[in-house]
Amino acid sequence: MQKLTRRKFVHAGTLAVASTITGVKTIASPVTEPPYTSLRPSVAKRNFTSEAVEKTIQTVKSKIKNPKLAWMFENCYPNTLDTTVTYSTKNGQPDTFVITGDILSMWLRDSSAQVWPYLPLITEDEKLKKMIAGLINRQTDCILIDPFANAFNDGPGKSEWLSDLTKMKPELHERKWEIDSLCYPVRLAYHYWKKSNDSSVFTTKWQQAARSILLTFKDQQKKSGKGSYSFMRKTEIPSDTQFGLGYGLPVKPVGLICSAFRPSDDATFFQFLIPSNYFAVVSLHQIAEIATKILKDGSLAADATALAAEVDAALKKYGVGIHPTAGKIIPFEVDGYGNNLFMDDTNIPSLLALPYLGAISVSDALYQETRKFVLSDANPWFFRGKKVEGNGGPHVNGGYDYIWPMSIIMRAMTSGNESEIRQCLKWLIETDDNTGFMHEAFLKDDPHSFTRSWFAWANTLFGELIIKVYQEHPNLLAQV
Repeated sequence: MQKLTRRKFVHAGTLAVASTITGVKTIASPVTEPPYTSLRPSVAKRNFTSEAVEKTIQTVKSKIKNPKLAWMFENCYPNTLDTTVTYSTKNGQPDTFVITGDILSMWLRDSSAQVWPYLPLITEDEKLKKMIAGLINRQTDCILIDPFANAFNDGPGKSEWLSDLTKMKPELHERKWEIDSLCYPVRLAYHYWKKSNDSSVFTTKWQQAARSILLTFKDQQKKSGKGSYSFMRKTEIPSDTQFGLGYGLPVKPVGLICSAFRPSDDATFFQFLIPSNYFAVVSLHQIAEIATKILKDGSLAADATALAAEVDAALKKYGVGIHPTAGKIIPFEVDGYGNNLFMDDTNIPSLLALPYLGAISVSDALYQETRKFVLSDANPWFFRGKKVEGNGGPHVNGGYDYIWPMSIIMRAMTSGNESEIRQCLKWLIETDDNTGFMHEAFLKDDPHSFTRSWFAWANTLFGELIIKVYQEHPNLLAQV
């Protein structure tokens, strides 16, 4: 039986519907025509239920004219709660573990992104609020275990990656250093506080974790050597390991932060991953505000503010390049020596997603020029099929000709053009292979060939898009 990893999960023709957190799935045939019956687990088998989420589903669904789109929204939006959340208490405090879906481990990035669309509802649902507070608490513990790790077990366990040449621990599922793994928990905690006015998650341990984030970022600026992190894996897949005996290709210390891996869990080529450095600036400012207003820690606030300013200045100097056809745009990766990698990947943070993360204004001229490049044939990971177009990346099947629904979703999320948003919605409706769910990626001319039938991040992000359209362009829900 083929080992199940983030990279190897190709599925076609049937739907895997998760029924419990143990990974047991029920196989059902795709729904090809109305009436569309909900594919959610029965109420008794759902991992977590929120009255506010259920109310939102009914409210938004009632405004969607297209029955398939309404069905997809109902299936996808609650998918994280239905199938991936385990909520409990630990030492009298909320504690939440969130798996990615078909992999029964918790990524700091994915878990944050999976619950993100529910944040607007926490003032209406105390149970939902506690669940997200529990995730913040769990992520704090994870960062204190190892700030370089990207994915964790639910307590000490056995990982399939124990043979990786890095400092593995029993609590870790995987130890790929990715800047965004530390940014996402800060984003979640900050906006949880802003929405609920509840500062109880900012404990002494959270303060220690925030300090650990700063120290890790500074270590990976590599101002005095190779840094303390290295990673190699015995694999036939080059992007699953790193160059330079695990330390990566050389960089010139210019103030940017190195990321050994991308949000896709693929290795970086030039280690200054620009979208993630933008994200880091946002997170550092959020840490500074929390340190000032809640923790009363002037030293932490000053250090975070200073590091944010340093990275921001370096982005302005080194995070801009001249592309032969696209002109002045933001490169994906740089090395500080003047070398630029012009591309974009689908996983967030990406260049396309910078406004979504609050890192840049959607109207910024540099972003708009970069966006044109990302959504063009000049981007090597942009694919046009017979009926659909979108971005992919090297993560799936070598990357060639596989479009990620996440890229189509993010294109719509960063657009104010109703024609573009409408087109994106149509593409998403037409490429689910009638499963009612989003996937990791699909073959550009054959959506029947797709990867990951249970990918909760993509499902919930799709739900977030539909709610955004409902709030900002409600007329589109009656037109698609």
